[in-house]
Amino acid sequence: MSNKVKFFLALITVAFLLGIATACSPLTIINAVTSNGSYTKTPDIAYGADLRQMLDVYVPQPTRNNAPVIVFFYGGNWNSGKRQEYKFVGEALASRGIVAVIADYRLYPQVRYPTFVEDSAKAVAWTFKEIEHFNGDPKRVYVMGHSAGAYNAAMVALDQRWLKPYGVQPGALRGWIGLAGPYDFIPIENEDTKPVFFFPETPPESQPINHVNAGAPPALLIASIQDDLVNPRRNTGGLAGRLRATGVDVTEIYFENTNHVTLVGAFSWPLRHLAPVLDDVERFVKSDENKTSVSMAR
Repeated sequence: MSNKVKFFLALITVAFLLGIATACSPLTIINAVTSNGSYTKTPDIAYGADLRQMLDVYVPQPTRNNAPVIVFFYGGNWNSGKRQEYKFVGEALASRGIVAVIADYRLYPQVRYPTFVEDSAKAVAWTFKEIEHFNGDPKRVYVMGHSAGAYNAAMVALDQRWLKPYGVQPGALRGWIGLAGPYDFIPIENEDTKPVFFFPETPPESQPINHVNAGAPPALLIASIQDDLVNPRRNTGGLAGRLRATGVDVTEIYFENTNHVTLVGAFSWPLRHLAPVLDDVERFVKSDENKTSVSMAR
């Protein structure tokens, strides 16, 4: 790697981190340098009647039939975020031959728990029904999320209440992927999160860790050792241990060179030097060898 390339990558990394700390969105920078050549995008598809119930589909180019599918939910503490900011995730997945569905969901203060979980399940149900029209395989649908989005993904994958109205069981998912997810966070400490979950009357059934069951789909749980927003050992480690004890296939990975934010940022090519997150997701999705419970640190 040349010194010029190293300098550029370092500059993008610093800009990303500074953007998180200011009003400037670092995702704008990341998306500006993201390629458009690996996918065909169909934007602004309604999966419900609300303006926030919209999704974008990224189809790999060249097209292939029966491609695996990932439905992705972004983070933002259930009070911020929009699907257009995650072009880099759609591009990254499409570049590996995976159809990406990037979905919005309703946020606080418009809604509180469990409405955003209901929206997430509705988007997943839409995917099962419609993804064949985008060359996706409805028998190979995965759900993935980062931070608050990982919570949404976990609830859809573990708690059958949310997909049941659509005649779908969580077992229909080929697997699910959680990135720096909060799965066990009572009592709530974050002031912005408290009203979302009716603190101090937060219902225990709102916690993904309380819905672990032997019929859950295989899981890939990834976290950053340096995460100071969502405790990785309590949340990722705790859920992985509970899943493992129940007999669910789970792969548990911790990275040393990322934090809560750059973990998802590592999907973008300028930040991939931080951690092989995309490689691990591709490996999980494209392999049927999800039968061994694994824990590793990198």
